[in-house]
Amino acid sequence: MRVVFLDDVDGVARAGEIKNVADGYARNFLLPRKLAAAATTTTMQQAEAKAKAIAKEEEKRDAAAQLIVEKIGDAPIVIKAKVGEEGRLFGSVTASDIADAINARGGASIEHRQVQLDAPIKQVGSQEVAVSLTRNVKATVTVEVEAEE
Repeated sequence: MRVVFLDDVDGVARAGEIKNVADGYARNFLLPRKLAAAATTTTMQQAEAKAKAIAKEEEKRDAAAQLIVEKIGDAPIVIKAKVGEEGRLFGSVTASDIADAINARGGASIEHRQVQLDAPIKQVGSQEVAVSLTRNVKATVTVEVEAEE
């Protein structure tokens, strides 16, 4: 079945895209949840207009995210934590800790979900961490974990 996506569907399509999907997927999932509509000329025109509006909004968000990247800068973010023997932390430095440190430094409003940390940091030292500000704008931040006095 040919459908026009009205909303973003993770891993499948973005709003405004026209795709062929399985009939059952369209009937049982996409159409009842109003995520897509059957591809007719009117729905295709509406989807194109919506896609253009979304693209404009996304450009604005990307420009704002670029400003945040510039505020963050290249200087490392220093986080102090309690350390035991052999440089291991008593706790760990999580994505929330990193987001709070970035917010305090740059005046930005970054959520912990935007910090792409594979596993909590449990060692003293320096580590590169990716921060996804928008779909198109990503930054790499150096996080240095130091021992508290």
